[in-house]
Formats: sequence, C-alpha cells, structure tokens
Amino acid sequence: QVQLAESGGGLVQAGGSLRLSCAASRRSFSPYTMAWFRQAPGKEREFVAAIMWSGGSTSYADSVKGRFTISRDNAKNTVYLQMNSLKPEDTAVYYCAASIGYELSRYRHHYDYWGQGTQVTVSS
Repeated sequence: QVQLAESGGGLVQAGGSLRLSCAASRRSFSPYTMAWFRQAPGKEREFVAAIMWSGGSTSYADSVKGRFTISRDNAKNTVYLQMNSLKPEDTAVYYCAASIGYELSRYRHHYDYWGQGTQVTVSS
C-alpha cells in the first residue's frame, strides 16, 4: 500500500504564489502518472495537472495553463505543483493522485491512490 502526503497549502493574496508537494511513502513506488486535482466547495473534483513519472511529459487544465507547473523528483518520490499568478477562483482543496496504469489521464477513476488534500485559499 502507498500513502501520498500533500503539503504546502495556505492563504495567499491574489497574484501570489505557492508550491505544493506530494511525497509517496514507498521508496520503490513507480507510478505511471502523478497528478493534481482540486475541489472547491460545492463543486466536483477537477483535474489540474499531470506528469509522467518516467519521461516527464505533462498535461494541464486550460484554466491553469501558463500559471501552474507540475514537476517531479524521482529520487525523492515527490511531485510538486508550482502555482503562480493565483486567482480567487483557484481556492480549493488540492489533492495529489497516482495512477499505475494510465498516461496523463484527466479522469478521477483512473487514479489508484489519493492523498488527504491540502487547502489553498486565495484572497482578493
């Protein structure tokens, strides 16, 4: 079993930046894809960004393209989400997820492991 642990959330003003981290508990863990999703109050959980664990190809939701960057450090079993030019509509709980069988999927049901989430609040 693998556990994913997010960190780095918090309160930031519009236009500011935050960097989220997600660490996998098992050193030998090699997923196919790692991703970030987010869920705002009263809304469905939505795809934000994904990265291939091997090769580093990435995919982004249109709403964050050009502002957010996903990256990974295989040696540390960690994936990051650098968020710049934050907007109030980015406010949500951000979840890290891992898929062992799908390439850069945007579908929640393609992901096998999930973290507990970290709150990001952007004030106007």
